[in-house]
Amino acid sequence: MAENAFRPNGSRHHVVVIGAGFGGLNAVKALKNADVDITVIDKKNHHLFQPMLYQVATGLVSAGEIAPSTRQILRGQDNANFVNGEVTDIQLEEQTVTVELDGATRTYGFDSLIVAAGAGQSYFGNDHFAEFAPGMKTLDDALELRSSIVTAFEKAELCDDPAERERLLTFVIVGAGPTGVELTGQIAELANRSFEGAYSTFAPGSAKIYLLDGAPQVLPPFGKRLGRKAQRTLEKLGVDVRLNAMVTNVDADSVTYKDMKSEQETTIEAGVKIWSAGVAASPLGKLIAEQAGVEADRAGRVPVNADLTVGEYSNVYVVGDMMSLDRLPGVAQVAMQGGAHAAKLIAAKVDEESTADKAEAFDYFDKGSMAIISRFNAVVKMGKSEFAGFPAWLAWLGLHIVYLVGFRNRALVAINWIGNLISRDRGNLEITQQQRVARNVLDAQDSKKDNEKGKAKDK
Repeated sequence: MAENAFRPNGSRHHVVVIGAGFGGLNAVKALKNADVDITVIDKKNHHLFQPMLYQVATGLVSAGEIAPSTRQILRGQDNANFVNGEVTDIQLEEQTVTVELDGATRTYGFDSLIVAAGAGQSYFGNDHFAEFAPGMKTLDDALELRSSIVTAFEKAELCDDPAERERLLTFVIVGAGPTGVELTGQIAELANRSFEGAYSTFAPGSAKIYLLDGAPQVLPPFGKRLGRKAQRTLEKLGVDVRLNAMVTNVDADSVTYKDMKSEQETTIEAGVKIWSAGVAASPLGKLIAEQAGVEADRAGRVPVNADLTVGEYSNVYVVGDMMSLDRLPGVAQVAMQGGAHAAKLIAAKVDEESTADKAEAFDYFDKGSMAIISRFNAVVKMGKSEFAGFPAWLAWLGLHIVYLVGFRNRALVAINWIGNLISRDRGNLEITQQQRVARNVLDAQDSKKDNEKGKAKDK
């Protein structure tokens, strides 16, 4: 281990956890009573409850209600410390992790490492689509989308050209998985319910909403029956669902897709484009895979052993969206259970009196899948049990309230939901110019910095 690597005071086993998402936080909490010191590292200063991100994007809840401060969450855990910074390097052999924040750098030494850095949006090799069709993986994404969605209606109010107004009020969502379906349903409700009567020069309900997916059904993991129910519910809201539709181009004004059956291409003129198809693991996955002598898959996920360790490194665990094991899905429950499992094995290793299997295989328990479609409509699949409609909607609300972190956040979200039931108004529709343009400005700055670094190296 590098001699100058930072470690907490004392000689206790030091666990470094990369990522404060579902997997990372569950690992930290499971180690609360273990004889270890924990350093949690995340480039965000908050824990994001990602399943409700679409509700921020459509004004149902505020950002803070689903993104509590990680430092405050861990304040009551004496053996855990939080570091806000981006991991720029991991050395498995030397057992170090390097972190940077605005030029400040520190290297941490570890005895055990849990990597739970999550995943970002994947454009399947068409990264240039991102400029015009943002994904929805971060708070920045949700706030940008909220600004774009609301601004489309505001621009339509000022537009005198019917064709241009139609384009402004056309929304294309790519990807008919849970995120795409939930977001599509909420945009439809915004247009048909929340904005009804709020504009004087046009009817918000005239907005056109398209949901595209290259798969032959909506919500493929839920099965054909629930997929058809979800599709019918969306269509009743006025959504145009187009399946077997492979997107081939996205630009400032339109989305082009190819019908997988007829090979015919169609272009939809659209003011707002949103990408919710596909995920790619954190780049840290490939870095770890290379050092561990394993090969990451096309999505950047790391093949792990049965106990979630990597290669020959029995002290390095990869969990959640970053791991590849038995075709497990990239959902919150896999991350949560994986983080807890890694923590259990670490606790057993540091406890000299423990007789537990220190290389116990991870056994995932599938608790089912849920997706909300609209008010009073959701779909739930739990093993062989499937149900939809109002009971499923109640189940979705109950489960998500339970898993939110913090009593205050649960209470505020519940109040917002109740308010939306009794009123058409949404209390979180504020937008700023910065939210809408900042991402591309920052990308341009990063590109400029990379070019300058490249020129400096050439010299």
